[in-house]
Amino acid sequence: MSAEISFFDKGVGSEKREVAFVPFDEEGRQSAVDRVWQPVRDHHAALQAVVEEAARVARTPIATVSIVDRARQCIVAKRGDVDDEMPRAASFCAHAIHRPGEPMIVPDARHDRRFADNPFVVAAPFIRFYAGIPLVDRAGYPIGALCVIDDKLHDTMPDLFRLGELARGVERLIAH
Repeated sequence: MSAEISFFDKGVGSEKREVAFVPFDEEGRQSAVDRVWQPVRDHHAALQAVVEEAARVARTPIATVSIVDRARQCIVAKRGDVDDEMPRAASFCAHAIHRPGEPMIVPDARHDRRFADNPFVVAAPFIRFYAGIPLVDRAGYPIGALCVIDDKLHDTMPDLFRLGELARGVERLIAH
């Protein structure tokens, strides 16, 4: 059984667009998210170093470590011009967290039905390319993602192995 968060894109009328589904055990996942806030604060400098390296590896202007709670995505470390918080319904990372262990690659967000009318695709930062590596806690709950974002298309994929290594490092820092 799953639930869906509804989101109506402002400026597009009342058309409902596809959003990330919420897993049945959202309460357990939310408890895992609640446990990471202190480690995130304690390790901010290390998380910042990770996003700098992720952006360098992927050759993107934006990289983030985000935590996805039941209603929003919070950016806890970032490189580039991106909001510190956004509704979960508009979050790319909210989609990525549902396939732990597997990167989510969006080569061109304008042509992906999940994101074509997303406010971050049709307006600043004009996301075109996205790659997200889910972050999980020790119990296996997905808590967020390490992601790289560009407003330009990429001809080649970033080094997903290296991005995965960086994501595992984030998990060691923040997951209980």
